[in-house]
Amino acid sequence: MRSSHATAPVPTVPHRSRTSAPSQTEGTAMVDTQPTTGAGGSGVRTRSQHQRRKRIVQAAAALASRGGVEAMQMRTVAERAGVALGTLYRYFPSKMDLVVAVVSEEIDLLESSIERRPPSAGTAAGRAVDVLMRATRGLMREPELADALIRSLIMAEVDTPFGDRMAGLLLRVSAAGLTAESATDEQLALTGSLASVWVHELLEMLRGRRTYEQIQHRIEIAASRLLADFG
Repeated sequence: MRSSHATAPVPTVPHRSRTSAPSQTEGTAMVDTQPTTGAGGSGVRTRSQHQRRKRIVQAAAALASRGGVEAMQMRTVAERAGVALGTLYRYFPSKMDLVVAVVSEEIDLLESSIERRPPSAGTAAGRAVDVLMRATRGLMREPELADALIRSLIMAEVDTPFGDRMAGLLLRVSAAGLTAESATDEQLALTGSLASVWVHELLEMLRGRRTYEQIQHRIEIAASRLLADFG
């Protein structure tokens, strides 16, 4: 894993800290994903499963943020999350499934930030740039994690939600709440292309070939051209 990376000026952006989950030893039996019977049993089991899954994802993200994807070994993740290895595989059959889950959590955090503080630019391109540069600042707070996630997704052998979710987010902020279901094929293609440009530029930054300012300038150009007809 490449250790050097570009240093970007990072304004304060809402982003949760990487803290390891509390150690909690579990049995070696795999988690039963079937609902329990009895009043309240299903709800308790569901909450427990959700908390356990979240603990696993947080442990994986914490490891990746320090040592890249190589540090995100399944056994190490299980130990850090305080679960049995069999339990981990029940939730995430492969490391790539775990990487996808970490990516999904990062997008959840970005979407929450957008909901709390929507972009205020007067143009679709300006709002899209706001979203993408917020994402850039958030990821660059932890360059090892960003490097691990982006590179792993490029080589992914499983379906990932990354591109579709970023394109959907760009649709919503660029075109006043437009969704993937109501957008035209052209609109989907244009926002998807802008998301792809951003991923490429982020990779170049991680390789030390772009500065934060250069990325913003290129994203602004791409957004102004691709979203010119969005209003």
